[in-house]
Amino acid sequence: MELAVFLLFAVSALVSSAVVVAHRNPVHSTLALVVTLISTAGLFVLLGSPFLAALQVLLYTGAILVLFLFVIMLLNIQRERTSMARSPLQTWGALVAAFVLAGAVCRLLWDAHGDDVVGPLDPSFASLRGISEVLFSTYLL
Repeated sequence: MELAVFLLFAVSALVSSAVVVAHRNPVHSTLALVVTLISTAGLFVLLGSPFLAALQVLLYTGAILVLFLFVIMLLNIQRERTSMARSPLQTWGALVAAFVLAGAVCRLLWDAHGDDVVGPLDPSFASLRGISEVLFSTYLL
């Protein structure tokens, strides 16, 4: 059951993040970003960190994206109706960049070793107490 919920949140985050980048309407992109952030919060809950999930939903989804939507609606951006013709150089450049990126990803996956797994974490590490102790002792400026 946990695997099915993880796959639901992971696929939802991946698809909605692709919509954020690919969609031309800024309002639709912002709403897809809301779905991405809520899916990420669900993944935080599955990882055993409900505090980070609550922060994700309250701060980013609740405050920052509402501000984004307000600014987008206030600016009243109109979509241009011009058609842009692509040059052959642009198409070849995109293909070369895609192959270079695919090669880099394949190289990273090829060099990754499965025996470098980190051991199990302390259950109190993801709690509010654990985060605050590390934040205000080790990483305090």
